[in-house]
Amino acid sequence: MNNRVHQGHFARKRFGQNFLHDDYIIESIVSAIQPTKDQALVEIGPGLAALTIPVSEQLDHLTVIEIDRDLAERLKQNPLLNNKLTIIEQDALTFDFYKLADELGKPLRVFGNLPYNISTPLMFHLFEYANKIVDMHFMLQKEVVTRLVAAPNSKDYGRLSVMAQYYCQIIPVLEVPPTSFKPAPKVDSAVVKLIPYQEKPYKVSDVKVLSRITTEAFNQRRKTIRNSLSNMFTVEQLVALDIAPSLRAENLTVEQYCILANSWKE
Repeated sequence: MNNRVHQGHFARKRFGQNFLHDDYIIESIVSAIQPTKDQALVEIGPGLAALTIPVSEQLDHLTVIEIDRDLAERLKQNPLLNNKLTIIEQDALTFDFYKLADELGKPLRVFGNLPYNISTPLMFHLFEYANKIVDMHFMLQKEVVTRLVAAPNSKDYGRLSVMAQYYCQIIPVLEVPPTSFKPAPKVDSAVVKLIPYQEKPYKVSDVKVLSRITTEAFNQRRKTIRNSLSNMFTVEQLVALDIAPSLRAENLTVEQYCILANSWKE
């Protein structure tokens, strides 16, 4: 069986392509985004324009980032998108969103049906530009959304949970079955809204340190932090910060990770 989809484009496995074709879901996503003309909207991975067309109907201009040259070419030829698009043919993982925000003269609203194979690294990339982003609406694997919103003391709580919750307020929007896509993925999907904090609930003097601590802790999540963080903190230092050395990575709150990051920096 081939992966030819309804518009004659072969879904490319290396780009993690699954194309949305469910009108009800598309309408629900567009109404969640609520695009308005005075905003700078950016779509990542427009694909066959399932979201691009209805969103652009409400805008004078839309920027899209598409790595697949064939799809970029189709967008250029699409009569429904008549000169409304700026098409950037690049990998979103290497794209400079600061530069785009400066060019457009306003903070960005980012959305997209993200390819499953790059969704987590792409969110980490976007977090670096959080102060230039108003909000993000993404279609993701449902399990990724579960990890984004996970609370401490659960198996889904991990580095992505801590870092995402440090940067953003996270709101699940709707769940999407595999039948809404061609080709149908083997997993359920969900749409999530991420709103970067203007004023972060927990201050961190160096985010790189927070990133390193969460990486070390969750890379050895079965160990107690006495062991997993032993090359960064002594037991005495943990106790002094009122963090029990017998806890595991998943037991620490976002606030406690921020406390550790600030303490290490000092």
